[in-house]
Amino acid sequence: MSQPMYHQLNPLIRLKENELLTPEVFQQLIEASDFKQLEAILAGTVYGTYVDDDFANDFEKSLNQELLSTFSELAAAAPNPDLVWIYTMRYTFHNLKVLTKAYYTKNNYDNLYLPDGIYTAEELKRAVETGKSSVLPKSLLKSILEVREYMEESSIMQGIDVIYDRQFLTEQRRLADELDYPALSEEIISFIDLTNLTTALRCLEQNRTQAFMSTVLSSSGSIPKDTLMSFAEKDLRALIDFILASTYGDLLAPVFEGDEIDYARLDLLKDDYLSGLFDGAQTIAFGPLPLLAFLNNKDIEVKNLRLILVGKRSGFTKEQIKERMRMTYGL
Repeated sequence: MSQPMYHQLNPLIRLKENELLTPEVFQQLIEASDFKQLEAILAGTVYGTYVDDDFANDFEKSLNQELLSTFSELAAAAPNPDLVWIYTMRYTFHNLKVLTKAYYTKNNYDNLYLPDGIYTAEELKRAVETGKSSVLPKSLLKSILEVREYMEESSIMQGIDVIYDRQFLTEQRRLADELDYPALSEEIISFIDLTNLTTALRCLEQNRTQAFMSTVLSSSGSIPKDTLMSFAEKDLRALIDFILASTYGDLLAPVFEGDEIDYARLDLLKDDYLSGLFDGAQTIAFGPLPLLAFLNNKDIEVKNLRLILVGKRSGFTKEQIKERMRMTYGL
């Protein structure tokens, strides 16, 4: 990948980094006593555009709109929009799940659509309904066709999630290999490994068969799929010991208490670990790393902001909110 292609984009990234919420602002939000105070703090930030009389009841829509605006702007400015899509692809596959289930159940789930900045709801709907598209990449259309084939023989909706989840990881690795940027490849492979390990742990806790594990695990990580499948014949402790002895052992050790697994903490540690892979982006002037780091930071920022807003509305304590927050730019 030619790094000079990014010399015009990265100044824009530096400007947008200045719009990210600072640790001080996050601390003020955590300390806020009510939604009015939250709104007053956000009014002085990039989110101030969305603060209106309905913000308290409609902030999810506002946060989604901010992500859409950011993703769309950067996809249009990036030398290769696939660099943006590799981060927003999780929303694309979420949308495919929602729209596919809506199609087969004859329900309307448009309110669950999450913008990815790349493909519109209409484009995805058309592909789900017809199995054809002149817009979507062939690999994405292949996923849709696999689901259509599955639904011809089954009415179990869970299969839709299983197929799309597996294809999502496959597509992540395919695109990372195609883009051929080391920092991105490391992040994607680690993401797939940690997702596979989480899935394998849940499978063993639920006494899933080896055949089921073969269906839900991805072959795109660095840990062989067959290795993880072999634990279907063993007890949970054997898999935990394998994880503790692996490259991810030190990272994941805090989630295990005997044979008990803290999945919420596992997800938090996973996100923080993946964010940490981009720690040096602020000192790099060339290449796509600043773009990748900003996309990650923006995504985590919205997760943290959503956590605070939901937490305040649900009566979470300040400590409960803090312990659930992800690591992001300066935080």
